Amino acid sequence: MATLLSALIGFALFLSVLIFLAYKRFDLRSSTIATGVALAIYTAAGSGFWLLLLWVVFGGMVLLNLKSFRRTRLSAPAFNIYKTMVPTLSDTEREALEAGTVGWDGELFTGHPNWNQWLSIPKPKLTSEEQAFLDGPCEELCSMLDDWQIVHELGDLPPEVWAYIKEHQFFAMKIPTEYGGLGFSASAVAKVLAKLVSRSVVAASTVAVPNSLGPGELLVHYGTEDQKQRYLPGLASGKEVPCFALTAPRAGSDAAAIPDTGIVCREELGGKEVLGIRLNWNKRYITLSPVATVLGLAFKLYDPEQLLSEEVDAGITVALIPTNTAGVTIGRRHMPLGTPFQNGPTQGKDVFMPIDAIIGGPERAGQGWRMLMEQLAEGRGVSLPSEAQGGAQAAVYATGAYARIRKQFNVSVSQFEGVGEIIARMAGNTYIMNASVSVTCNLISRGAKPAVPSAILKARCTELGRQVSSDAMDIQGGKGVMMGPKNYLANTYASIPISITVEGANILTRSLIIFGQGAIRCHPYVLKEMAAAKNPDYSRGLAEFDDSLFKHIGNALGNAARSFILALTHARFTDVPVEGPTKRYYQHINRFSAAFALTADIAMLVLGGSLKRRESLSGRLADVFGSLYLASTVLKHFENQGRQESDLPLVEWACRQLLYQAQEQLHGFLRNFPNRLVAAGLRAMIFPLGRMYSAPSDKLAFQIVDLVTHPTPSRERLTEDAYIAKHESNPLGMLQAALELAEHAAPLEKKIRDAVKAGLISGADLPAQIDAALAKGVLTADEAEELRHYDAAVMALVAVDDFGPEAFGRPDHDITA
Repeated sequence: MATLLSALIGFALFLSVLIFLAYKRFDLRSSTIATGVALAIYTAAGSGFWLLLLWVVFGGMVLLNLKSFRRTRLSAPAFNIYKTMVPTLSDTEREALEAGTVGWDGELFTGHPNWNQWLSIPKPKLTSEEQAFLDGPCEELCSMLDDWQIVHELGDLPPEVWAYIKEHQFFAMKIPTEYGGLGFSASAVAKVLAKLVSRSVVAASTVAVPNSLGPGELLVHYGTEDQKQRYLPGLASGKEVPCFALTAPRAGSDAAAIPDTGIVCREELGGKEVLGIRLNWNKRYITLSPVATVLGLAFKLYDPEQLLSEEVDAGITVALIPTNTAGVTIGRRHMPLGTPFQNGPTQGKDVFMPIDAIIGGPERAGQGWRMLMEQLAEGRGVSLPSEAQGGAQAAVYATGAYARIRKQFNVSVSQFEGVGEIIARMAGNTYIMNASVSVTCNLISRGAKPAVPSAILKARCTELGRQVSSDAMDIQGGKGVMMGPKNYLANTYASIPISITVEGANILTRSLIIFGQGAIRCHPYVLKEMAAAKNPDYSRGLAEFDDSLFKHIGNALGNAARSFILALTHARFTDVPVEGPTKRYYQHINRFSAAFALTADIAMLVLGGSLKRRESLSGRLADVFGSLYLASTVLKHFENQGRQESDLPLVEWACRQLLYQAQEQLHGFLRNFPNRLVAAGLRAMIFPLGRMYSAPSDKLAFQIVDLVTHPTPSRERLTEDAYIAKHESNPLGMLQAALELAEHAAPLEKKIRDAVKAGLISGADLPAQIDAALAKGVLTADEAEELRHYDAAVMALVAVDDFGPEAFGRPDHDITA
């Protein structure tokens, strides 16, 4: 019995050595040496069948170090099978996968992220010119905007606003200064859009498009010098108004299937025979199309006479077309959910353009999809996320003040726990959006093109924006529902689904891009293995595959060990470079990163290509991946802002919410994984003690309520991009003014409450109580006047609009007749 116990202890110690080697990610050679030493010590202490078996395992490890043996006996058969399994990628799929750069998203996929690298990225900083633009023209433009007039009276921006936008180059923020533009960073553009959307969705959408995917961006990155000189100065000055036409009736999310065509041919133009393209298209949902002067067009280029090259089907191409060209139709408008930014269809019938209309010239023929994917890798992370962020900031700023000044049952509605829970969720979600937009736009400003993080931001920020907007409506109730000039919520609320659907619907983005693209693009080895399988040189491909395969296996074993150990220890002992109250969140991200990477590897191994079709499973993995990325940006944002202690409740809420979501989506994945035996094994490694991570507490929520329903520095930081100027036509500014008055009015209101309870005074409402309190000496004349002023401000803000019958198109309608 003692011998058996000794053998079991020895085996357990030996197994611990193997787990330790995997956990620390020792390479194969070092692991083999360490295993041999441990096995020698174990052998000296005992004997038996287990010992013999372990020596056999060790012998296998030794053979794996012999590359020639390993390649011929193991890697070659696996390589031959893998070559038959790897799907053939279309050009568009390959270009989408290769678009952009990999950074922190790749670190998360390793299962062992390098926090020092992440934290060493300098914090975002605007130039003096960018800050001056925000403080000057951007503020001034916001002051000119009347959202009710724009949406319900004009159905467009007023002429003076259009003129101001062009004069002050809002369309030219991304155009380099050498071509007359402003040359702003992505961080600056995001802040401008966030401020504008807090005032008017129509203005923000109008400004966003020329600074996102469109002619300007495509020309800057791919245009010939002649094209840049021809178009960019006009775009910068506002003389030219751009639009970009991609979506067609038969090709929405599947944009690569566009049916619009261009045929290379020769035609007479200006008395000369010119090589060019005859174009036919039918596009819809094109922002600025009704007023555009230059149209960027995506189409499929065909060269049946091989006038350009030997390729008959050249592929997707992009070209620039002046809208006054014969055969071009623009002008009609769509009405996107009652939000009347200029958006409409465009058609082209036998439009002939010289071959140099192709952006980048004829040598760029067929490269359109790559160009679009590379620009979306950047632009998808700027415009829509920053607009969602700005809308959320405005909603939190307004709702925090409204909930404080609005009373029911003689107390502020912010003091009701049910309301407080929602306010905390609004604030926490807004902090997540602030962090992700700030950090990711800073990466873009520094030259990165983070394709997968941009997709995460587009999908998650717009969804968070929808939640925040809905929460604001719930709290403000009738104030948010009743339309009119006094309503500052409804127009934004109505427009939210637009951001959900454009630039790739969120349903598609979640399952097919975030994980579908991320699993290949961000994984440290999968793309290398696929490239090796497609290498026409078999020997070289085998060598590359062998190297990647065994590193991949080592990485997976490391993640299995890390998942198990970090789950058992609740990640308390994993090294992170930060001490203090946020340390545990870094450690938990380490844990869930390992669990995610392991799960992704096993899912791809077991399900192979069918995982792409199992969108419920891949969507859950996308949620885990996205939550880990967003939580990382929260921690980085906290550092960038100088570790403000008063913001810790927001940081904790955001991290807890995101990591809880990661845990629950991993749990959901395992519950629905079709191979139940594999699912059970994964669960044993990822959740050996069950699901131990909890969502944010109620106590934490109440701390956040105090931060955003009082004029605190945290409230100001959380909503720093919103337009909050204090003038009568800006509800946000007036709400803030009332909130500040509430601080001074609070002790006076308490005097009245105490007097009512004591039976000294009475009154049906606050004005009557103020009069009674003044008469009884409870309040001084100055105090009474101050309280009357506060009450008048509150009542003006909670007031809603009403209209006569003529406003509804029936001026003489009388239901009593």
